[in-house]
Order: sequence, then C-alpha cells, then structure tokens
Amino acid sequence: MGSSDGATRDLVTTQPGAGWDFGLTRHPYHEIERPLGPHYCVYNRRLMAVRLDALDTDEGYWKLRREAALLNTGEWPIAFEGPEAEALLNRLFTKDISKVKPGRCGYGLACFDDGGMITDGVLLRLSETLFWYAQADGDFVNWARAHARGMDVRIYDPKVFVSQVQGPAAMDILAAAADDGMPEPFGYFGIARVRFGGQEVVITRTGYTNELGWEFYTEPHHDAEALWRHLEKAGQGHGLCIFGLDSMNIRRIEAGILNAGSDFDGTTTPFDVGLGRFVDLDGPDFIGRAALQDAPREARLHGLRCDGGEPKVGGTVKIGDAPAGRVTCGALSPFLGHGIGMVLLDKAGPGPGSRVLVETRDGSYHPGELVEMPFYDKQAEIPRGKRVDIPERPG
Repeated sequence: MGSSDGATRDLVTTQPGAGWDFGLTRHPYHEIERPLGPHYCVYNRRLMAVRLDALDTDEGYWKLRREAALLNTGEWPIAFEGPEAEALLNRLFTKDISKVKPGRCGYGLACFDDGGMITDGVLLRLSETLFWYAQADGDFVNWARAHARGMDVRIYDPKVFVSQVQGPAAMDILAAAADDGMPEPFGYFGIARVRFGGQEVVITRTGYTNELGWEFYTEPHHDAEALWRHLEKAGQGHGLCIFGLDSMNIRRIEAGILNAGSDFDGTTTPFDVGLGRFVDLDGPDFIGRAALQDAPREARLHGLRCDGGEPKVGGTVKIGDAPAGRVTCGALSPFLGHGIGMVLLDKAGPGPGSRVLVETRDGSYHPGELVEMPFYDKQAEIPRGKRVDIPERPG
C-alpha cells in the first residue's frame, strides 16, 4: 500500500512527550499555529499544516480567494554559494540559470540522467555568487552535493523557512507591514529586502496559488514571534488568517500547479507533465539532457473535471470501459462547483475534451472530462497583478 488509500491518510499532531521525532523540524511559527489545532504532513522532514481544527477547508479557500491567507510551508531553501555556483546549477537544472539576474527568481527543475524528474522549486538569485533554492519535497540536496565534486561552490542549509501570504489583499498587507512602504521595483518573480518592525526580511513575488501574493523567508537571526505579530497587525482589516494546505490545494489544482512526488516523479519527464517549456535543450549541458532530446513531447498529464464527486487520489480513470490512467490529485472546487483534479494517462493521445469515467472517493465512477490547465485565468494575469478577480461566494 502506498501513502494513502484515497479515503484515509496519516497526519502528524503535537503530543506530550519526548523522542522519536528526531528527523522532523518545526517551523519558527509552530507555537503560534498550535492553538489552531494543526494536523501536519511531513515535507522535506519539516512539518507543514494540512488542516486546522479552527478553520474549515472551504472557509480557508474563500479566505484565499476573497481576502488573504498565510501558509507556513515545508519548502526547504538550500544555499549555493561560490564562484562556480551558477555553473553547478546549470548542470543540475533544465533551464539556463545565467538568465536569472541578481534580485530575480527563476524556476528550477531537476532531472535524473534518464530524464525522470527529481523535484522543482523557486530559485532565488541573491547575488552573483549566492543562490537559495526553495525546493519542493524530494531527494535533491545530496544529489547536488555529489555533482559538485571538485567545484568551487559551497552547498549548505541556511536554516531558512518559507511562508506565503496569498490573496487579493496580499499587496495591501505588504504595504502596511513594510516599514518603508511597498518596495520598488517588486514585479512578478522579483526579490526585495524589506523591514518589518525593524527586522530586515527577504521577500519574493511568488507563491503556490496563482493568486496575488508574496513569500517571506524567516532566518535564524529573526525574532519570529515579533515578526508574526507585526504581520498579524498589518493584516487586520484585510482578513488575513493562517490556513492549511487542504485549502491551498484546491486553488493550486485550479491553477494547474503541480506537486512534486504525486503529479510528477522519477517515472515522468517534464514533457510527460506539460513542463516542456522549462527544458532548454539548446542551453548548457544539464543532467538528463541527452535522454530528453529523444523523449516523446506529448503530455500525459491533464486537468480533470468530474461532475459527480471528488476524484479519488490514486483512483482509476477510464476511457470507455478500459483503464487509461490514474488520478494524481483531487478536490471539490467551491468556486467551480464540481470535482477537479489531474490525471496521468498511461500513454499519450487523449487530450482536453475527451470524455472519461472518474473513480471518486466513495469508490463509484462518474462522468468526467479532460480539460486544459489552468482551469481559469489562462494567462496567469491574477498573480501578475494584471487582473483583479474576487469571486462572489455562493449562498
């Protein structure tokens, strides 16, 4: 059996006692989150709240869509520092990292020699020779160290934690929180240093929702409690709340944002899952390039609409009576009013518009359809600040 049977799952809660959690790391806001009744997943050996007893999943979703919500993530920034940091990253990632200038972010996608995917994440270029790679869950750091042998680059854990503020009020909260007002410039995928209550903090114009938003990076020297109280005060009047991954998950599926380890893994290439635009076969000679040059280009991962319920994670998707793929993620969208998800087909061919049967959480099959991703905001105008879209809440 895998990690879930599609109907039950195993999450972590804080219990009295000591020991046998040696491999787990709490984020700096653990005690602030604790009264909300968090239930955690383990992500990069860090605890990340999946749901909160104090906040219903749909309520958290609507907070994100209509006001603002904060998630203390399990993303793990790894530092690459030295004269050959850029050269190493060009070896590890499928895009030309030299095009990412200091003060900007890029998308880093790493592959094995056979073109299978290891993980992805946001790459921050803090200076010419210093990068942070905020990686998604995956076995990346030791892979990077192995390939850095003989190179003038230091790879280390800066003990940094990433939190996201997302939603239509996110920029208003940033303007209220920053001691010197809104940083300029601070465009999409930009980096800035701001002072929150006298503490200098790195922030990026990024997120995991395709809503307007930004992320902040808590370092060991920060007073995390004071930082949170400052942001909490700035968020008053804007509806800011802490929420869990279940609420964010709905929006990231709507946005067509993939999750490492479930929507893609070592058995899929970037082309299989629709990420071929992040593969630069004409750039530096990265790991996996030779295999990807000969790999099929047609995508096997598609968005999934289900009219009869929530698609079962790991469930079967049929075309006609024949199994054709499996559900990699699923949810009920309060905004769209139907089940949504992603499906990885066994082989390429069927595409958007193809009718399917979808296994749902109760074990029954319901009619569905393969759809293009994202489900809406096709040009990603919302996170770029080019479109304001605050939906009305039904009922």
